[in-house]
Amino acid sequence: MALAVRFELYGGPEVLELVDIPRPQAGAGEVVVEVMSAGLNPVDSGIREGQFKVERPAAFPAGQGSDFAGFVVDVGSTVTGWNVNDAVFGHAFRSAQATFVAVPAGNVIRRPDGLSWEIAGSLHLAASLAWDAVQGANAAPGRTILVHAAAGGVGMIAAQLARLRGARVIGTASPSSFDYLRQRDIIPVEYGPGLEERLADIAPGGIDAELEHFGAGAIDIADSVEPTETAVVERIATLVAQHQIVVPIAAIYPLAQVQDAYRELEAGHAHGKIVLSMVPVEYARQRVLGIYMRETEATMDDPSHQAGPPAHEVLPPVVGHLPHRMEPRKPGESRAPDAELPTGAEPTS
Repeated sequence: MALAVRFELYGGPEVLELVDIPRPQAGAGEVVVEVMSAGLNPVDSGIREGQFKVERPAAFPAGQGSDFAGFVVDVGSTVTGWNVNDAVFGHAFRSAQATFVAVPAGNVIRRPDGLSWEIAGSLHLAASLAWDAVQGANAAPGRTILVHAAAGGVGMIAAQLARLRGARVIGTASPSSFDYLRQRDIIPVEYGPGLEERLADIAPGGIDAELEHFGAGAIDIADSVEPTETAVVERIATLVAQHQIVVPIAAIYPLAQVQDAYRELEAGHAHGKIVLSMVPVEYARQRVLGIYMRETEATMDDPSHQAGPPAHEVLPPVVGHLPHRMEPRKPGESRAPDAELPTGAEPTS
């Protein structure tokens, strides 16, 4: 048996239930992954609330979530390149928030060394949306890019991608996130009334491109049956693993507290990604189980404190390996390619 998040009618987080389901089996061309972590995305809430029920209706009882990370536990016929115990992350069709998930083999990517479980499990959709936004903005040296909600999960990745391409990046955020953005070489500006005047002071030469409404294409990516921009997501994962891009984790919840996790997501104040953990492990000075795992107070805009490193660099992953699982490098397996941000034509999957 397996556990999965389900809902049988449209509504708020209260309609979510954790139910027993048969453990999925790998069909032809599929792999089954035992999920270690699964990220939350605003589009999940939109699907559950019925915002897409005309063009993308749910089939009740409906599953939820598209981002996950875990271990391959079953490989279907015709599948090559994957073996049991491979550590992967990837994309599922409205089913990621479960202890086991079956997906087409092309929907999973090998988890790079150094990429934590909680980040891997929340990366696919955010990385795809951020890449699309930065590509459309033509981020390059000499251009000034404005990123809205730059402290959020997608905005933070987009802002850092634009910086890696040499653009000057301004990010809207609340004052409490200003120092965090400065640490990423992003110029912070407070959103709200008077924004145009503040931008005129910061960028008197004007803004070349403005990145906002990151969720516009989220439903298309979340509902993709085929893998979306696999090469792009793989490259961004390498950049994160090599600490060239930081993906902040706002909070980690056990699967059983999925309702609380979505309440925090829908409150709209999370500094980074919110993640469900299937096997949460508590460490000294690290609080999980529905308690915020936020940046230290040193990241607040307070000059009396010295900024510390990002939380994911000083805290161990909250999802531990089960004793019988190992992650050996396969014979002849090469290390991740140099983390040079792709430029020019967009990679194809």
